[in-house]
Amino acid sequence: MAKLAGVSRTTVSFVLNDVQQMGISVETRDRVLLAARQLGYVPNAAARSLVSGATGTVAMIVPHNEHLQVDAFIPQMLAGVNETCHAHGYKVLFEPLVEASRPGGFLDLVDSRRIDGMIVLNVPRAEDVHLAHLAAEGFPLVVLGSNLDQHAGIYSIDVETREAARTATRHLLALGHRRIMHIGFASDEFHGVSERLYGYRDALREYGVEANPAWIAYANYSARSGYEAMQTMLARERGMTALFAGNDTIAFGAIAALRDAGLRVPEDVAVVGYDDIPLAAYASPPLTTMRTLPFEQGCASATLLLRLMAGERPAQLHSTGAVPLIVRASCGKSLEAVHD
Repeated sequence: MAKLAGVSRTTVSFVLNDVQQMGISVETRDRVLLAARQLGYVPNAAARSLVSGATGTVAMIVPHNEHLQVDAFIPQMLAGVNETCHAHGYKVLFEPLVEASRPGGFLDLVDSRRIDGMIVLNVPRAEDVHLAHLAAEGFPLVVLGSNLDQHAGIYSIDVETREAARTATRHLLALGHRRIMHIGFASDEFHGVSERLYGYRDALREYGVEANPAWIAYANYSARSGYEAMQTMLARERGMTALFAGNDTIAFGAIAALRDAGLRVPEDVAVVGYDDIPLAAYASPPLTTMRTLPFEQGCASATLLLRLMAGERPAQLHSTGAVPLIVRASCGKSLEAVHD
């Protein structure tokens, strides 16, 4: 196996027993694992754990269990994490925070030595102090969806969330809209929700538009919650001509509520979503949205975590990517063109 991989027997032993802190690069580990697969080698996980102290398992932490039933971003992101980790011989433990009233509950996984590393997605603000504690102790940790000051010492993978929200809102403003609603995909206890709200407000200020509190509402991940949030806004104020939704699932629910209220999309209300989930292109009308590539984000976060578990400490703590606007029919024409 050493000859096939082009490395020493010692390096093969370190890789197959998952011995950390040996300065073995991800590329070298890949060659050894590929050689092992080609030769049909199947490691004894229990024996490897006894030898190295490693479990061969990483955890994927998400906010709440019920989100899996309604959210379209998490499954794609998890698929990226799972594919990348499995390719390197790691299993993925998917762990929702079912005890939201007990911040730091995920630390039990670390204390019990059940995992070798952790990826955390969109946890509430109450978890910031616990994440900082883990990072300070040197535990391999990646936060997915954050490049915030609160996570200054933590490795993270993110898209330019606030700028993406600005872009979505600017697009509606450029079409002539000035009464633009925003529905957050969850409550503002989550950083991702706040960052999109900040971007929305930034764009309104750029155009000299004062954000009306009546134009802002919060949903809870599901299309039903988007439907109900839109109903609430329509009940307290009419005359809004556009919506920037915190994610595509929320946008779908909001569009249904608009139609039930006798409003047409995009003729009466233009809609822009966020994420570009697979169904967005097949909505009626097809949804204009921001493309965040959740599968690729999952792959990138897992790759970074593997580097950290291999003992590497990349100089760049935070990696962010641009989010393109995908224009489809739901945003319609400019108001001037509609009224011609």
